[in-house]
Amino acid sequence: MKKLITALLLGAMLTFCGVASADDYIMSPGDQLQIYVLGHPDISSTRANTDSAYTVRPDGKLSFPLVGEIDINGLTVYEFTSLLTKELSEYIINPHITVNVAKLGTTRVFVMGEVSKQGMYELTKSHRVLDALGAAGGFTQKAAKKDIYLVRNAGREGENVQKLNINKYLRKGDITQNLVLHEGDCLYLTSNHKFTLMDIARFANYAIDSIYDSKRIKNM
Repeated sequence: MKKLITALLLGAMLTFCGVASADDYIMSPGDQLQIYVLGHPDISSTRANTDSAYTVRPDGKLSFPLVGEIDINGLTVYEFTSLLTKELSEYIINPHITVNVAKLGTTRVFVMGEVSKQGMYELTKSHRVLDALGAAGGFTQKAAKKDIYLVRNAGREGENVQKLNINKYLRKGDITQNLVLHEGDCLYLTSNHKFTLMDIARFANYAIDSIYDSKRIKNM
């Protein structure tokens, strides 16, 4: 009964996560933004020309006239709009800005271990742990939900391996367990609380090699 309740709760949370409002959308590399600054067509996107959209680079940054580079990592559309308004106010009096996501970028992540379908998944709209688990078909019966390991892309700063307890999110709403994922991040679901550092290392190496191969093929 407890397993059934957990599975139903997971499904409900995945459905909820998929209908977030536009302002709540957390931007990611590859997103194309149409940015309009009232009264300043020289720096605004052209509504009839999607080629004029501003694209978020793979490093999660965006270049905008006057203000230069802006780091959008972890920002929602609303937060980015507020930040850009603040930065532009140094050059324009009371700027009025509208930001629309013209095209969603995708975040490639790996989900391995005790999930229904292991592999690489491209996430759109929302890029959190629960989204990746949903893309992989959810947990197996052997999955240790208290021992999920997030292996961050080696190219990013900060702690490379983080331990997550998704039960804290499902049962208590602890959002610190449902982290935003970035390009190349890897989720490893252990079996019955058993894992080895060798498993993590082998899994991380596989993910890194797969990303390299996919980029090489794409650029050929």
